[in-house]
Amino acid sequence: MTTTFKLAFSLLILAATAGRTVRAADDYQLGPDSMVQQGVPQGKATKLSWTSDEKSGIFPGTVRDYWVYVPKQYDGSQPACVMVFQDGGNYANLTGQFRVPTVFDNLIHRKEMPVTIGVFINPGNIPTATDGGKPRSNRSFEYDTVSDQYARFLLDEMLPAIGKEYKLTTEARGRAICGISSGGICAWTVAWHRPEAFSKVLSHVGSFTNIRGGYVYPSLIRKTERKPIRVFLQDGSGDLDNLHGSWPIANQDMAAALKFAKYDYRFEFGDGGHNGKHGGAILPESLKWLWRDHAEGK
Repeated sequence: MTTTFKLAFSLLILAATAGRTVRAADDYQLGPDSMVQQGVPQGKATKLSWTSDEKSGIFPGTVRDYWVYVPKQYDGSQPACVMVFQDGGNYANLTGQFRVPTVFDNLIHRKEMPVTIGVFINPGNIPTATDGGKPRSNRSFEYDTVSDQYARFLLDEMLPAIGKEYKLTTEARGRAICGISSGGICAWTVAWHRPEAFSKVLSHVGSFTNIRGGYVYPSLIRKTERKPIRVFLQDGSGDLDNLHGSWPIANQDMAAALKFAKYDYRFEFGDGGHNGKHGGAILPESLKWLWRDHAEGK
């Protein structure tokens, strides 16, 4: 085999394997900012339930749990920043992969993010109409649809109700939204349609694929005037690849489009799968990056 042939053969093998999913240990670990720290004031998360009105609700008749986290530093003297989380129970879980209330406690205490009220919302369920039946999840319809429907649900129903109890900022620079998988594309969709209401997005293994048309976003980002959105994307080479598309490729396409359109963005691409291990491990850094202008007093 000649040297030239060997080189050509090697290049052929590299080209054939370049697009394959690379799976690794996916062994990300939580750091100290995700653990309860001595001397750090701890906020409180309260579990509540929400039923959308059958006639006037954005998602009529759906029932869902949600949690409102209030940091110890909140005293009601001025509006607090707000951060909304889809699949809220997952993010609010103090022994889970994200442990957001604990991370908030530590970062707020060190003034590395502003005093922020966390709103953790589960997807809605449609109650069964028969005895012994199971409720039907409304998650994909709420999260994967690329319309402004979920944004209206937040801005017209949920946040005004919570705002009756706590002072919440209405300024976009003080509002962030986060989600994992379908909740990740949902977070982007909310800010995309309502950038005057949400200016910060955090997406973990976001489903920017063809579940309900979400694959269109890279093209839309390139062809639309840049919107005032700061976005942090996280994904891994071991993420899903199925009939809806490739999550690693979709997230890389999103990052390339954001770069092309000169967005304020950051993309962390690791070796993890479709879970919150990597996103949870870098959550403190993600939040510090998203809220850096507040921490700097700007």
